[in-house]
Amino acid sequence: MMEAISWYIEAIAILFWVVVGFVLMAAIVIGILDRLQKADAIRRNYPVIGRFRGLFTSLGEFFRQYFFAMDREELPFNRAQRDWVKEASDGTSNTRAFGSTRNISVVGTSIFTPAPFPPLDDMYAATEPLVIGPGARQPYHAPSFFNISGMSYGALSRPAVRALSRGAKLGGFWLNTGEGGLSPYHLEGGADIVFQIGTAKYGVRDADGRLSDEKLTEIAAHPQVRMFELKLAQGAKPGKGGILPGAKVTEEIARIRGIPVGESSISPNRHPEVASNAQLLDLIGHIRRVTGKPVGIKTVMGLEESFGALFEEIRQRGIESAPDFITLDGGEGGTGASPMPLMDLVGVSIRESLPVLADLRDRAGLKDRIRIIASGKLINPGDVAWALAAGADFITSARGFMFALGCIQAMKCNRNTCPTGITTHDPRFQAGLVVEDKDKRVAQYGQAIIREVETIAHSVGVSEPRKLTRSHVRIVQSDGSSVAMSQMFPSIAPSATHS
Repeated sequence: MMEAISWYIEAIAILFWVVVGFVLMAAIVIGILDRLQKADAIRRNYPVIGRFRGLFTSLGEFFRQYFFAMDREELPFNRAQRDWVKEASDGTSNTRAFGSTRNISVVGTSIFTPAPFPPLDDMYAATEPLVIGPGARQPYHAPSFFNISGMSYGALSRPAVRALSRGAKLGGFWLNTGEGGLSPYHLEGGADIVFQIGTAKYGVRDADGRLSDEKLTEIAAHPQVRMFELKLAQGAKPGKGGILPGAKVTEEIARIRGIPVGESSISPNRHPEVASNAQLLDLIGHIRRVTGKPVGIKTVMGLEESFGALFEEIRQRGIESAPDFITLDGGEGGTGASPMPLMDLVGVSIRESLPVLADLRDRAGLKDRIRIIASGKLINPGDVAWALAAGADFITSARGFMFALGCIQAMKCNRNTCPTGITTHDPRFQAGLVVEDKDKRVAQYGQAIIREVETIAHSVGVSEPRKLTRSHVRIVQSDGSSVAMSQMFPSIAPSATHS
């Protein structure tokens, strides 16, 4: 027995020194390679040890998210925001104990003013449908003020689009296709669809890449397709076309979009046939005549004079020439792939641009003609209620519904390696996204937003969320005091009755 134990100890010792020898040999080889290479100064000056810098840099994002960042300090979405979405998607209670962890002294924080005598009849305000495009042959009576923003099939995986489609139907929201065309998976769930026409005209283009009336008619023939959105720009990449990495361009996606398999798809930075407000209104009118359905635009604010010029052109032509809606994205909007300078530096924030656009619209007498749809990181009830008070008629969210699908903010949307299966076409990762579970989470998240906003509206004393006004919101200033939003952005015209 003692001999056997002694043999085992000797064997382990030999194995240990063999491993140590291999490690030392590997370190020497790596050290020599580091000394000889010329690309990385750190590795050249600190062989082997310098490699840990790259490792820790790549892991830093992970450690900050899970161990070091406080609940409300992480970007682009903090842990408190993500946790709220998760619990709402789970259908569990979002009540809290002991008090809020939100720092309400932060400049720009929105605080809603409770009514001294709120209505007794119910604890929620009641959302009413709102008509978009009353002059179109087929107006849309939109049932929900909170809906799913544009996310293309291609940027998103097949199971993600399927879950969104089914969840939108369960929850009573519309689903925007994004600029990648209409796939069978958008239609699968039976939800109302907003078809987005990007600058490359995916899904409605002819062989030369121009807008095809025949394809428009085919898309409009689907009863689920309720509106068309002409995309001029989006918040994370204003002035830049959509970017779909080649790794995501499968045979099916290439067929739907009409592009080569495996090649990156970069859309033009604007619609080639639109170089003025007059040409923009011509195109909107043409699409509306061909499809018979409401047509609007999606854009980002730069100079407010640009919108003023658009509304002046409408005034001269006549109110019937106006777009049926304007989707306003903020410069802080999200995307799967965008150059950092555009994402960080170009486009006005939704917090500033939304009140300005609403006032310009109202000043032009177009309040009941043009609906405003707000977009740009509005994923929690307070943000959505703020947008309604600022002048929006509807709010759309992409990231909020991605969190409902299970997004963990891994920041790998553009790499085809999304660990949750949402923005990847790798079957191994897609297998983790179970449509029959995620569709319910999508519905529950959207319904929770609506219910919580209705709760806020009831608390301030109004009977419908869209009756929230700027006088119901106060904005925290740099000295810690708050000022009514109606003082910061005085409304141009009194609130009109929604039809």
